[in-house]
Amino acid sequence: MKNMDVLLVSLIACGALLALVFAALTARRVLKFPEGSDRMKKISASIRAGANAYLKRQYRVVLIFFGVMFVILGIMAIAKKLTPYVPFAFLTGGFFSALSGFIGMKIATAANARTANACQEGLNRGLRVAFSAGSVMGFTVVGLGLLDITIWFILLKFVFKLENADITSAMLTFGMGASSMALFARVGGGVFTKAADVGADLVGKVEAGIPEDDPRNPAVIADNVGDNVGDVAGMGADLYESYVGSVISAMALGVAAFKGEIKGMALPLLIAALGVLFSVIGTFFVRTKEGADQKQLLSALSRGTNFSAILIALSSFPLVWFVLGKEYYTLYFAILAGLIAGVLIGKATEYFTSDSYKPTRKLAASSETGSATIIISGLSVGMLSTLLPIVIVAICILVAYFVSGGKTDPGLGLYGIALAAVGMLSTLGITLATDAYGPVADNAGGIAEMAGLDKSVRQRTDALDSLGNTTAATGKGFAIGSAALTALALLANYIEKVGITSEQLSISNPTVLVGLFIGACLPFVFAALTMNSVGRAAQSVVVEVRRQFKEIVGLMEGKAEADYAKCVDLCTRASLKEMVLPTVVAVAAPIIVGLVLGVTGVVGMLAGATATGFLMAVFMSNSGGAWDNAKKYIESGVFGGKGSDNHKAAVVGDTVGDPFKDTSGPAINILIKLLSMVSIVFAGIVMSFSLL
Repeated sequence: MKNMDVLLVSLIACGALLALVFAALTARRVLKFPEGSDRMKKISASIRAGANAYLKRQYRVVLIFFGVMFVILGIMAIAKKLTPYVPFAFLTGGFFSALSGFIGMKIATAANARTANACQEGLNRGLRVAFSAGSVMGFTVVGLGLLDITIWFILLKFVFKLENADITSAMLTFGMGASSMALFARVGGGVFTKAADVGADLVGKVEAGIPEDDPRNPAVIADNVGDNVGDVAGMGADLYESYVGSVISAMALGVAAFKGEIKGMALPLLIAALGVLFSVIGTFFVRTKEGADQKQLLSALSRGTNFSAILIALSSFPLVWFVLGKEYYTLYFAILAGLIAGVLIGKATEYFTSDSYKPTRKLAASSETGSATIIISGLSVGMLSTLLPIVIVAICILVAYFVSGGKTDPGLGLYGIALAAVGMLSTLGITLATDAYGPVADNAGGIAEMAGLDKSVRQRTDALDSLGNTTAATGKGFAIGSAALTALALLANYIEKVGITSEQLSISNPTVLVGLFIGACLPFVFAALTMNSVGRAAQSVVVEVRRQFKEIVGLMEGKAEADYAKCVDLCTRASLKEMVLPTVVAVAAPIIVGLVLGVTGVVGMLAGATATGFLMAVFMSNSGGAWDNAKKYIESGVFGGKGSDNHKAAVVGDTVGDPFKDTSGPAINILIKLLSMVSIVFAGIVMSFSLL
């Protein structure tokens, strides 16, 4: 072993170990908080049981898909179209992605009652419990990501004795397993949670006129289960593959840019390891005071994330200087561009989705004239919100490319873009913590309502939940921005793998043009499939909730208990059925396009899907976030407050926005990366058997 190799493995292993140990210690601290009354414990246990049952059934379905894909990849490996390590890398990518979501869901369902109970003591204590639970998710994701990379690096480098270029080529493909699992988790969990949410809101709030999370609502437990399987388990799997994909694509481009030298792949790994350390430090700066408004709560979370980002910015310069050499110091500015872009995208998302700012407040005001106008206004907010992220990412790409020397060495410029994505995701541990805490706070509010706790407790959980909607939207914007940069890096990897020239990629080439149109269409088709899935699943829940209100004597008077399990089962069966087709489309599309149009058609498809996918994802996520917070803004007492016609209009807007922000929008960023991963894995087949 060379000293550099040993040092690199040691450092990334330390980063993985630090993240996982911190996650374990934080989980232990969360579990020491009391759950509260017996009623609170019972409700929390019901939510936990529903979430566990759903994930077990989901994993059984996913296991079939992974088994089939393993056989297909194995046959390709036997036929010498892939290296023999790829089928196994595919499995480990999917396993760690699923494990990230599973661990996050376990701690979230354990922390919900504890957060509600802590809010009886004060807002800051409730924030600490919920944020600590989110931290477990954040550091589990980065820890398992670095662990997966470490294991494969040791195996391929020291056991199988592969060259650096072959190592990154093999490791790129476990991103396909991670992306596939993430898509199942996001779509399946998103369909579950939004079907329950739509049923609970439309029948409970609008038709029956009962409060949110009222125990009389048959869909209330399913709604709270959905927060965990969609917003926690789905998000964990999603951001695991974002994190791993950005690091590995940067490693691959680094090896190419530095002619096989290890220093090109070492830099992104070391940035990721440092990011773990600084994210841990940042978590200790998150605290607030009693009676804080949303701006003050946002400030509390921003202190932690900003401090971590500043530390990464300060440490990356000497890292670039000593790892790559002083002649490559300008690559530091590519990392800095990614960090700044991530912060700016977060701020832009916050502006368009938080009720502290004009767009969401104007959206709430549009409820004065009914449901139609609030839907029109919400669509407008989402569409307009795409401008700033596009400008930010475009500037980031240009800066990263040119400061890295892309004008004279395009390979180095592409490496700079990949480093920008790594910089953006370097503090994912704490960034994801601020996102994942939201569903915990949401569940805490539901438990406070169902357990009949004092109104002040619900006010505190609502404050945390409203903030959670903004941080969730910010987290989605962050993930979408990094997905665009990572997809571009993966596209560069694909072009290098298939060996096509810039002349072949001219827009005048009909295969490129046709591929571009097909790729541009794919996010729309994917969004339509997932939205329809939510619609069909929600219809069955609405019918069931109406039936129970009508047939269970004494339910509306609070003298009888609803059949909660029926709605949970309906959501589970519907989501498992509906999650398959969108994933199959994402996997099949690049293979079919490649076999018909060839590798140039695939490049066009990837470019088109990345461009429109980025826009669609931002638009849908921000529209949904704005509708949700407009509803909560009205519930705070403005424009007539709860129960008013304005509130009913806002509930309709929020219902439309639910699949926007929690199903289709966040799943599209996985789509654009999965398309690239599948294209890379099946490049050998396409090159051998394409018609054009």
